[in-house]
Amino acid sequence: MLFKLSSLAYALTLFFMMFLNRQEHHKTSAAQHATSPQDTQKTPQNMVIHFVLFILLVLHGYACYLDIFTSKGLVFGFAQALSLMAWVGIALYWIESWFFSLQGMLPLVLVLATLFSFLPALFEGSIISTKSVHSPGFKLHFITANIAYGVMFLAALQATLMTWQDRNLRSNHSKSNKSLVEMLLLGSPSRLLDQLPPLMTMERVLFSIIGIGFCLLTVAVFSGVFFSQALFGRALIFDHKTVFALLSWSMFGGLLYAHWKVGLRGTEALRWVLGSFVVLLLAYVGSRFVFEVVLNKV
Repeated sequence: MLFKLSSLAYALTLFFMMFLNRQEHHKTSAAQHATSPQDTQKTPQNMVIHFVLFILLVLHGYACYLDIFTSKGLVFGFAQALSLMAWVGIALYWIESWFFSLQGMLPLVLVLATLFSFLPALFEGSIISTKSVHSPGFKLHFITANIAYGVMFLAALQATLMTWQDRNLRSNHSKSNKSLVEMLLLGSPSRLLDQLPPLMTMERVLFSIIGIGFCLLTVAVFSGVFFSQALFGRALIFDHKTVFALLSWSMFGGLLYAHWKVGLRGTEALRWVLGSFVVLLLAYVGSRFVFEVVLNKV
């Protein structure tokens, strides 16, 4: 019930934000270049949205807690992983938005939050064995892995917005070059994209986020190795989940190295971010989706 409520609340907030943004645009269309994106950060409209988003995060987080930590044990599956990933990513976005004007990212954030927060109401997940739950290695792995997923989720969202922002600049705000998704989320013209910081600033923030996420992912991967040793007696089980996790870790690490060593940036770097995140999703979420939905096993 709480997941349905939080999903509905995210959706209503999305429509409310789009309504406010449209009203604000009509009021300020004559002076739309008078203020910079950072000047709009503390407007009454944005303060209201910040407050509402905080309430939604509390509701969504409480729903995740009740669904995962049950009287029967720890329940987890692909739906819970996506919901928790979205919650961590949105919480980080909420913090980041106090320092940068990121209103242009909010519609995409709310759309995905609406979808992911509703999934646990449809898919219950499975109970993880009691032995593994009480293992310190598992606790470290579980916490760092989910935070890493959330951080990389935020990085992927930012990379998506930067791709649209770059395309918008190259096309001189032409409607004809917009995809249907961009038209629905951002409107026409792309007013929300215009509220984002410059691409150079967005890029610096993006690689800072990826650096933090890579550190967390490193802890998650190697704690997973020790957790596997304690539970199964083998340090590595080379199934598809392990292969995708190591591949994603290598891709993110290679991206950071290439950015630092040879200055990899721009659209090529953004594609690398999105590709690495897709591989990361396949590591756990993809395998659990096949197991729970396609094969119909719990």
